[in-house]
Amino acid sequence: MRKSIYILVAVFMAATMVLTSCGPAATTVAPATSVPGQPTAVPPTAVPPTPVPAPADIAASLPRNETLYFNGQQWGSVVCWNPYSSSCNNAMAIAQQDNARVTMFETPYLYDMLDGKQYPLLADGPFAWDAGMTAITFKLKAAAHWSDGTPVTAADVAYTWATHAKYQDNVGVGNKPYILDVVAVDPQTVQVKAVLDATTGKAFNPLVVAAYLSTNYVIQKAWTQTLEARTGDLTKLQADPAMDVVYSGPYHYFFADDTKVVLIRDDSYWGKDASMFGKLPIPKYLAHVIYKDNASGSIALAQGEVDVSQQFNSNIQVLWLNYALPISTYLPDAPYGIGASLPTAFYNLASYGLDQVAVRKAIAMAVDYPTIIANAMTNQSATFDQVPRSLMNPTTGEQALYDHAAVASLQWAGNDIAGAKKLLDDAGIKDINGDGFREYNGKTLHFTATCPNGWSDWQAAIEEVASAGKKIGIDIVTSFPEWAVYQTVFINWPLPTTGYDIVMFSNDGAGPTEPWGRVNHIMNSQYAKTTNNWNGNWGGYVNPAADALINALPGETDPAKIKADYTELVKIYLTDVPSFTLMYRPQSFHTVNESVWTGFPHQDDGTNPPVPPLDLTDGWSIAGLYNLTLVKP
Repeated sequence: MRKSIYILVAVFMAATMVLTSCGPAATTVAPATSVPGQPTAVPPTAVPPTPVPAPADIAASLPRNETLYFNGQQWGSVVCWNPYSSSCNNAMAIAQQDNARVTMFETPYLYDMLDGKQYPLLADGPFAWDAGMTAITFKLKAAAHWSDGTPVTAADVAYTWATHAKYQDNVGVGNKPYILDVVAVDPQTVQVKAVLDATTGKAFNPLVVAAYLSTNYVIQKAWTQTLEARTGDLTKLQADPAMDVVYSGPYHYFFADDTKVVLIRDDSYWGKDASMFGKLPIPKYLAHVIYKDNASGSIALAQGEVDVSQQFNSNIQVLWLNYALPISTYLPDAPYGIGASLPTAFYNLASYGLDQVAVRKAIAMAVDYPTIIANAMTNQSATFDQVPRSLMNPTTGEQALYDHAAVASLQWAGNDIAGAKKLLDDAGIKDINGDGFREYNGKTLHFTATCPNGWSDWQAAIEEVASAGKKIGIDIVTSFPEWAVYQTVFINWPLPTTGYDIVMFSNDGAGPTEPWGRVNHIMNSQYAKTTNNWNGNWGGYVNPAADALINALPGETDPAKIKADYTELVKIYLTDVPSFTLMYRPQSFHTVNESVWTGFPHQDDGTNPPVPPLDLTDGWSIAGLYNLTLVKP
C-alpha cells in the first residue's frame, strides 16, 4: 500500500510540478548563559590534519538514522570551501546573508527572523553601543575554539575585517561606507568602529554596523595569513579551493561530487559547552543530493528520501491531504510559509511611456494577482487582500511600522480593469488610431516584460503582467532569456529599451536591517543608473525626497518618527509606482518529511526563542538541529 501511494504521488508530482529556482513540540534549545565559576570545555590540543574526503561508496550508504537529507539548496557541484569566495557554489556550508549559514563557519551573532533579535553565538552576551553611538563592543565566549583546537579570539575578528577591507571583496565593498575599523581591544573583546555622520557625530548607519555581526563570518587569522601567503591578490585568494580551511562550526566537509554533498559533525565542536547549546547537534551527517530539477526533488521528498526541502513544491498540501504522508510546512494552512521576500517587477524608466505614472500604475492595478498566487505559487503566498501592498513583508513586526489607514487609498489588490482604464483615459492616454492599443503623444505603447527562462512561477507571473496590458489597451509581450544572459543585462544601466521594459527580480527578505534595507534597495537613487548593480532600483528611479527619508531612518530612535517616515515612503512608492510586487515569497521554502526525523520547527511549537523556518542551517534556525529526534529510535 505504501509503495502504491509513493507511485501515485510520484506521478502526481511529475505532472503538476512548477519549476523554479504540525509536528510535536520540540525540546527548546535556548542560548545558554555562562555560570560564574563553571569550567568551560577544554578544546583539543592536537591539530587535526586536513579532512580526507570519504570514498563515494561510504557517502552512498550513510546510516539513515544518522543522516538529515536536504534538497533545493545545492544545484551543481561544489567549487570550493573558501569563506572569502563569493563563487564556491557551496550552499550547504557558505552563505553570508541576512541569516548567515552557520553549519561550518560562524558569526558572532545569529539573527532570528521571527522576533527580529540577534542571539549570541561566538559572542558572549549582547553587544553594546557606546554612549556616543560611535562603536559597538562585544566579547567572545571563552569556550569558542577553532577546528585546530586554538581559541577564537578578537584578533581573528579584527583580521577578518582587515582582510575584507584590504582586498575589497564583496563584504569589504559593501560595508566599508559604514564600518571604519574592527579592533581587538584584548583577546576576547572586539570593538567595531562606525563611520560617523558629519552632522551628528554618530554612526552614519548603525543598522548596517549591527547587522555585520550576524551576517558575516569570523575567519581564523592564522589560516587567512596562510591563504594570503600562497595567493597574494584578490583573484587568487578567492579562487583558492581552501581544502585546508579551519572552521569553528559544528560540521565540516566529508564528501562532495556532482551527485551529492555531505557534511559530517565535528564531535569536538565547542558549542556543546554549557555557554552555548550544551550538546552536539543531533544528526551526524547533513547530506544534499544534487537533483536535476524540482520535479525529481519533490518526488524524493514524497518518498521519504528528503527530510528538509528548500525548493518550490507545487501544490504541497496534496501530499498530506490526499496521500496522508507525514509531510508538513511551517504553517499548517496556506500560505504554508513566512512570506518574507517580495519578488517585484521593475519598470525601465528610460522606456518610452514608462516615464508616465498613469501608465505604470494602470498596469500594476490591472494585474490579476489572485491568479498569480493561485497558479504560479499554488497559494504559497498571502494575497494582497490579506496583506495590502506597501514596502513591507507580511511579518507582524514590519506591518506595524507604517500607518495602514494613511495609505489605504493608494493601495490596490489587482484585477481593477475599470479603474486602470479610467486612470489612462483621464491622463489622455487613449487608442486614437483604433488598433486596440493606446498611444502616448501619438506613439503606440509597446513593452516587453521579462524574467529568466525556467523560473516557471516567475514566468507565469510575467505572463499575467502581459495579459493585464492587453486588457487595458497596452501591448505587452513576454521574453524569457536564459539566466546566463539575463544576469548580465538587468544589472547594468542603461537597460535596453527593447526587451527589458519590465524586469523581474527579488528583494530583501527578513534580516537585521529590514525593512530599511529593502526600502533602500528598491528606492534609493544611489543604485539608480549604475552598472554591476546587484542591490536594486534597476529601473533607474530617482526621488530626492525618498532619498532624504531613507538616509535619515537608520539614525532615528523615536518610534513615532520611524513609523511616520516609513509611512511617507510607502506613500511615495504607491504614488510614483517605480516598481510593483507580484507576490509574497517565503525566505526559504521549508517543507519537512517526518518519516525518519521529527521535532522540526512549526508555528507555535513552543520553542523559545522561536526557531525560524530556514531549513536548520541559517541564523537562529541552526538551533533546530538540536531539537530533532528519530521517529523510530
